[in-house]
Parts: sequence; C-alpha cells; structure tokens
Amino acid sequence: MSTEFSPSAMFRGIGLALAAFAVFSLHDALIKSITGVPVFQIVFFSVLFSFVPFAFMLALGKQEITLRPNLPGLIALRCMFTVGSLLSVFYAFNNLPMTQVYSLLFSAPVLITLLSIPLLGEQVKLIRWIGILLGLAGILIVLRPGTMALSGGHFAALLAAVCVAFSSVITRKIGAREHSVTLMLYPMLTNVVVSGFLVLWVYQPMPGLALLKVCAVGLMSVAGQMLLINAYRSTEAQYIAPMQYSQMLWAIVYGVLVFNDSIDRNVIIGSSVIVFSGLLFMWRELVASVTQPVLRTRNLRMTGGPQAVSTESDKMDPKRVSHHDDH
Repeated sequence: MSTEFSPSAMFRGIGLALAAFAVFSLHDALIKSITGVPVFQIVFFSVLFSFVPFAFMLALGKQEITLRPNLPGLIALRCMFTVGSLLSVFYAFNNLPMTQVYSLLFSAPVLITLLSIPLLGEQVKLIRWIGILLGLAGILIVLRPGTMALSGGHFAALLAAVCVAFSSVITRKIGAREHSVTLMLYPMLTNVVVSGFLVLWVYQPMPGLALLKVCAVGLMSVAGQMLLINAYRSTEAQYIAPMQYSQMLWAIVYGVLVFNDSIDRNVIIGSSVIVFSGLLFMWRELVASVTQPVLRTRNLRMTGGPQAVSTESDKMDPKRVSHHDDH
C-alpha cells in the first residue's frame, strides 16, 4: 500500500520532526541538569507526569479499540527492553556530555541491522556491511579504548542502544498484529511499575526546582512524541528519520552554553562517521526494503511518554503484513 504525499506535506513533516527532536533535546538537557536525585526517581516521576496527559488523550479518543494484546509474549519482551533503554539513557545523560550519549545512541541502526540477520532472517549485502563497519569504527573513535577511561555512563549509553535495537526488531516482528495504542501504552505502564518499585529503595525528597524539571521532562516527552507521530503521519518515513541527527547540534549548543562542556574533536568525528553510516542504512532501505522497512521503527528516542510507532499497524491488513514480516 503506497500513499502519495505532496511537497507541502513533506516539508510539514520535516518541520514537525525538527520541532520534535528540538523538544527531545531540551528534555535530555533537563534530565542532565537534575542533580542529587536517584535516576530511578527521575524516571518514575517523569513517566508519571507523562502518563497523565497521555491517558487524558486516550480518554478523549473517539476510536474504540481493545487494549488486550494479541501477542503478549512479544509485547512483554518489548516492554522489558523499553524499560532497560529508559533507565540506561537517563543514567547516561546524568553522567556524560550529551554529545557522547547521542553518538553512542546513534549506533542503534548498526545493531538493528545485525540483529535483523538472526531474528528476522534478513540478508545483509555489501552496502549494509560497509555501513556496519563504518558505524563500529565511529563507536571506536568516540570511545577511544585504551586512551580514555570508560565510565558507567558509556556502558549505559551502549546498553540503551542495544535495548533500542532489540525493541525496534521486536516492533517489526509484531508488525500490524498489534494496535499502535497497545504498543505505546504497555511500555509506559511497565515503566511506572518497575521504576515505582525501584524508587522505594532510593527515594529522596526533591527540591521544588527539581520537581518542576521532572514534571517538564514528563510533559515534553508527550509533546515530543505527539509531534513525531504527526510528522510520520504527514509524510514518508525516509524524510523523518534523518531529522533525529539534528539532536547533535542541540547537544553541542547545550553542552557549550549550559554545561560548559568542551567540544571533543574525536566525539564530533566519530559521531559524524556514525551518522553517515545511519544515513547509508536509510538510503539502502529505500532501495531494498519495499515491503515493511525497519526504517519505520527506527525511532531512537527513549522517553517516559508514548513511543512513536508507525501508524502502518492501524491501516494495513494484519495477514498481509504478517506474511511480509516472515520474509
């Protein structure tokens, strides 16, 4: 099924995507600015604050849907990786410069492609192998093993990228057999339960300013995801996905102006190599993946709010997409 988009719709989608990733970058800068509060606690309250407007929007929705999952096992697995990615990325932002976190998160397309070989049975040909090698080289340039002390923040950012990759592959495996609301709601509920349990052991009273920041993080996660969802609805995915790399520019701005970070030449070079490899994957998918490209699930965002997924699952015949997923 193909949908024709006008040039104005394309520019509208790109504009919405740029706005979404600007909101996400501010969201991440706020997380980094919250000090003296355990990560579990930041996650719990940000998810809680994001859940309120999201639940309100669901209540106002006119479409009748069932929230009972058709594939509970895959949904549970996806929830597990979503929780892992959220906890890891919040920790990483709390402990690393934003440029380093983004550089490592941008390696997710490399991991997605590698995972698609055993889990989805995809064949990876020369151009994608070149992209994989470029992505891995970029990671090595950023981390500089042997010359830079690696911290828990670096491992957390890499773990977040791994979790995003597994979550994206599982989302493709699910295909059109679950409604998009189901794919959004259950990870949020799981995050509330898991982080709420963990916060019982680490809770600390929060100053008023920290509470306001956490509230803003939760609200911005919903705002950013809604902008991103509307961007994907406005035009084709190949115009939206590359816009996520605009976050590196925001990371440099916030790092220099707010957090007094120095511009690390190796991080800039390494992240440029990683971004190039990601764009290479996207270009290749425009040529090769004509049924249901992984590109549609390559949303590298981890927030406490709803996770933007393709609206394809609400429009296409489940049997037909299920058949495509087996290819």
